[in-house]
Amino acid sequence: MPVNTPGAAPEPVVAYCVKCKDKRDMKEPKEVAMKGKGGVQRRAMTGTCPTCGTKMFRIMGAKK
Repeated sequence: MPVNTPGAAPEPVVAYCVKCKDKRDMKEPKEVAMKGKGGVQRRAMTGTCPTCGTKMFRIMGAKK
Protein backbone atom coordinates (compact mmCIF):
# COMPACT_ATOMS: atom_id res chain seq x y z
CA MET A 1 0.00 0.00 0.00
CA PRO A 2 1.53 3.35 -1.00
CA VAL A 3 2.32 5.89 1.69
CA ASN A 4 -0.06 8.84 1.67
CA THR A 5 1.49 12.26 1.34
CA PRO A 6 0.20 15.09 3.55
CA GLY A 7 -2.63 17.00 1.91
CA ALA A 8 -3.35 14.24 -0.62
CA ALA A 9 -6.59 12.27 -0.70
CA PRO A 10 -6.19 8.77 0.82
CA GLU A 11 -6.15 5.89 -1.64
CA PRO A 12 -9.48 3.99 -1.62
CA VAL A 13 -9.41 0.46 -0.20
CA VAL A 14 -11.41 -1.99 -2.32
CA ALA A 15 -13.04 -4.91 -0.49
CA TYR A 16 -15.80 -7.43 -1.17
CA CYS A 17 -19.21 -6.76 0.40
CA VAL A 18 -20.89 -10.06 1.29
CA LYS A 19 -24.35 -8.49 1.45
CA CYS A 20 -24.17 -6.60 -1.89
CA LYS A 21 -22.06 -9.38 -3.50
CA ASP A 22 -19.82 -6.80 -5.17
CA LYS A 23 -16.41 -5.18 -4.71
CA ARG A 24 -16.69 -1.63 -3.41
CA ASP A 25 -14.50 1.12 -1.94
CA MET A 26 -14.52 0.97 1.86
CA LYS A 27 -15.97 3.90 3.78
CA GLU A 28 -13.76 5.00 6.73
CA PRO A 29 -11.07 2.29 6.33
CA LYS A 30 -8.61 1.66 9.17
CA GLU A 31 -5.87 -0.89 9.71
CA VAL A 32 -6.36 -3.51 12.44
CA ALA A 33 -4.50 -6.62 13.67
CA MET A 34 -6.35 -9.95 13.54
CA LYS A 35 -5.41 -13.17 15.30
CA GLY A 36 -3.78 -15.72 13.00
CA LYS A 37 -2.61 -19.30 13.30
CA GLY A 38 0.22 -19.97 15.75
CA GLY A 39 -0.35 -16.77 17.73
CA VAL A 40 0.78 -14.60 14.82
CA GLN A 41 -1.00 -11.32 14.12
CA ARG A 42 -2.36 -10.69 10.62
CA ARG A 43 -2.82 -7.22 9.16
CA ALA A 44 -6.26 -6.31 7.84
CA MET A 45 -8.29 -3.29 6.83
CA THR A 46 -11.81 -2.84 8.18
CA GLY A 47 -14.51 -0.38 7.23
CA THR A 48 -18.13 -0.18 6.13
CA CYS A 49 -19.89 -0.59 2.79
CA PRO A 50 -21.03 2.83 1.51
CA THR A 51 -24.19 1.30 -0.03
CA CYS A 52 -25.62 -0.99 2.67
CA GLY A 53 -23.54 -0.18 5.78
CA THR A 54 -22.28 -3.75 6.32
CA LYS A 55 -18.87 -4.21 7.99
CA MET A 56 -16.16 -5.13 5.45
CA PHE A 57 -12.71 -6.72 5.87
CA ARG A 58 -9.68 -6.90 3.59
CA ILE A 59 -6.80 -9.14 4.72
CA MET A 60 -3.43 -7.58 3.85
CA GLY A 61 -0.02 -9.13 3.31
CA ALA A 62 2.79 -9.09 5.84
CA LYS A 63 4.81 -5.87 6.27
CA LYS A 64 8.05 -5.91 4.34
